Amino acid sequence: MVGLAAYFSSLKLSGLLNRFPDGISQGIIWGVMALGVFITFRLLNEADLTVDGSFTTGGAVTIMLLLNGWSPASAMAVAVIAGLLAGAVTGVLNVCLGIPVILSGILTQYALYSINLAIMGMKANQAISVDSYPLVLSSRFVSEAIGIGAVIALILIAILYLYFGTEQGSAIRATGCNQQMAKANGINISVTKIIGLALSNGIIAFSGGLMAQFQGFVDINMGRGAIVIGLAAVIIGEVLGDALFGKKMNFAVRLFFITMGGVIYYLVVEVVLWMKLNTNYLKLLTAVIVAVFLAVPYLQGKRKASFAKAKKRSAKELSRNNITRLPGKDKDMERKCE
Repeated sequence: MVGLAAYFSSLKLSGLLNRFPDGISQGIIWGVMALGVFITFRLLNEADLTVDGSFTTGGAVTIMLLLNGWSPASAMAVAVIAGLLAGAVTGVLNVCLGIPVILSGILTQYALYSINLAIMGMKANQAISVDSYPLVLSSRFVSEAIGIGAVIALILIAILYLYFGTEQGSAIRATGCNQQMAKANGINISVTKIIGLALSNGIIAFSGGLMAQFQGFVDINMGRGAIVIGLAAVIIGEVLGDALFGKKMNFAVRLFFITMGGVIYYLVVEVVLWMKLNTNYLKLLTAVIVAVFLAVPYLQGKRKASFAKAKKRSAKELSRNNITRLPGKDKDMERKCE
């Protein structure tokens, strides 16, 4: 009891509040990455595992170009192109060679490990200092990082909202909804798949470039588990948005809540760290969060469907037998049927 009391007394609320700005800034970056995951997971209805590799690729390209004197804007533009190429390779493996998307993503991710090492000069990590290089955002200036990250996220949401309202963007969404119907309507689903996968990984590489600048280094294992964090952000954001807006939630609001899902996830991580729990269990916590939020919509839908079926079945039974009132001892059953 004494040890437990000492543990709780060591937890200061001020310490938790001091952690929140860093969690928000990192959460926004992961929220940007979740927008890329959303394109494949929800719009294309595919599980793309290229993410872990392309996230690191974006960070590696950005840091190495900055170290070689490139401006942050041009370095991140090249990082986006590298991500687009990585996603396109996954798409070509799937469309042209008939390899399932999930396996195509694994193959591309596996190849990117060696490519990322080559980009970083065969070193496992590369560091960069905000004192020597002009970075877009840095963990040394958290308040500025939150503001800049929020502006970048909102601009990206606006661009994606406008793009997916175009003919090509609508074709990508139609491909994910029903490939056969999309093909019947003259949409080249092979092209839309490649474009969707490329766009997704371009955004993911962009977020990797932001994260590498924020933390001041890029590591070969920086993207490990990124797909799970991205899924967590997507699921948390969608569940929260559905709870607040329901059917009134349009596409732009959905994109906003997906970004917020990354922030919420990282605030939970900060709470775990503040509580001095073993950080080795963070991946277990992430897996549990994703599993719970994935299961909630399914269980809710199943519950509603079962009650609806029972109601219809009862109505059919009553109409078939022309029962309007049950006799004597069955009055309680009558009330239930009503």
